Order: sequence, then structure tokens, then C-alpha cells
Amino acid sequence: MLVSTKGRYALSVVIDLAEHDKDGYVPLADIAARQNISKKYLEAIIKDLVKVKIVKGIRGKGGGYKLSVSPYDCTAWDVIKATEDNFTPVSCVTDDHAVCPNKTACRTLPMWIELDRTLKVFFEKYKISDMISEEPF
Repeated sequence: MLVSTKGRYALSVVIDLAEHDKDGYVPLADIAARQNISKKYLEAIIKDLVKVKIVKGIRGKGGGYKLSVSPYDCTAWDVIKATEDNFTPVSCVTDDHAVCPNKTACRTLPMWIELDRTLKVFFEKYKISDMISEEPF
């Protein structure tokens, strides 16, 4: 349930792209420099964000990346779930979990389900637009 470096950096990248939206397609090297993230690691993060269509990219001269969604519609949850393999408090509340043999007798399952929902609701409250600054840095 720990937000990984990949998840945290993905949020930073999406915020960076939102702040530099007027610049058109932003080169990966520029994002890496501003966010102090290795370009190699950033490539893996961008790949996940492109796969879920939060970000789009073009190659070649003038290429780079930009948001393919509005920062007013994209939430922190959208970004985190795109980059985190499993962001649940316990394995028995994952979508792909095996049926637990103690499910019907488990006294703690309702608590884990509530915590899982609470995390999602919390991160859904924060839109990328809430986290961008007025002036790009």
C-alpha cells in the first residue's frame, strides 16, 4: 500500500506536463531535468501513462509528450493506478485475488474493504489541476 517511487514520479510528470501544456510536446529530457528523474526511469513511467491514455507522445524533431486528458478531469488516482501494480492494503481485496477460504468467517475483511475504498476516494478527490502552479517553473 506504499506509493512507490514510480507512482510519486508519475504524479510529478503529469503535473509537469500540465504546467507546460502551452509548450506543446515536451521533450523527455526537459521533464527529466526539471523533475530530477533519470531519463531511463522516466521512459518506463511514460510508457505506463501512454498505455492508459493519460499522456501521448510523438517522435522526431519537435517530438515529446503532452497530456491527452484535461488536468481538470484527471485525478491522482488515475495516475497512481496506472503505475502501481497493486495498491490495496491486503491481497484479499484485489480484483484478481484468489477466493480466500476464510472469506465468510473473516472478521477483518470489512475493515480492509473500507480502507481500500477510502484510499481510492481520497486520491480521486485530487485533480491534477489542483496541483499545478499558476506559473510553470
